[in-house]
Amino acid sequence: MSGNVQLLNDTLAAAKSEGRAALIAYLPAGFPTVDGGIEAVKAALDGGADVVEVGLPHSDPVLDGPVIQTADDIALRGGVRIADVMRTVREAHAATGKPILVMTYWNPIDRYGVERFTAELAEAGGAGCILPDLPVQESALWREHADKHGLATVFVVAPSSKDARLAEITAVGSGFVYAASLMGVTGTRESVGAQAEDLVRRTRATTDTPVCVGLGVSNAAQAAEVAGFADGVIVGSAFVKRMLDAPDDAAGIEGVRALAADLAKGVRGQA
Repeated sequence: MSGNVQLLNDTLAAAKSEGRAALIAYLPAGFPTVDGGIEAVKAALDGGADVVEVGLPHSDPVLDGPVIQTADDIALRGGVRIADVMRTVREAHAATGKPILVMTYWNPIDRYGVERFTAELAEAGGAGCILPDLPVQESALWREHADKHGLATVFVVAPSSKDARLAEITAVGSGFVYAASLMGVTGTRESVGAQAEDLVRRTRATTDTPVCVGLGVSNAAQAAEVAGFADGVIVGSAFVKRMLDAPDDAAGIEGVRALAADLAKGVRGQA
């Protein structure tokens, strides 16, 4: 069975044709529970997200700040497994018809088996993977299997990335390029900053692949700011914080839905 890279491409193209950036939400699988996490992903999509990244909880998440680390700890203590990540992708995609990616560090895939992981993700209806710590020069095996199964390979670029490095990354990535708006870990910020706009400009000089910005966006005004220069706006910690701060799971899920609706207005210039 082939994965949904084409659905991802079509979704990003449709947002562009509407004159707006896509809204991409991030939520970890298994948080607050596997069932609760699935409902949260569906709520983000129902609220207005175009795409969701499902995080594969990891014990040493080098890119993630304290909010997502806390959610990952809860999921890991709850016994979340890769099978639960696949189930989250499958059920959220089946319920909404929207593209779902997995964001994961390389070690869990390496241990699980690249062929097995890509085959199962495609079977679940997944659109691809974001791989923040997989060096491009070591990615040939992954890309071979991802291409075979119709999955996007999304690499992360940072403000520190030199132009030649950006060209090397964008030459082999697919789906979109994840532009980290600043040096550091995930989390909400007071401002997203000029670094992100410069990074998008430099990345676009190397590729026609959409460039989506993450790290720091937490409200509609920031989403509107980033939507002014990027093809997609990625929001993670703000969604997770809604869940963590809620008095119960049901309230958290409604908080996710409400935040997605607010951010969707931001990317449409209606905030």
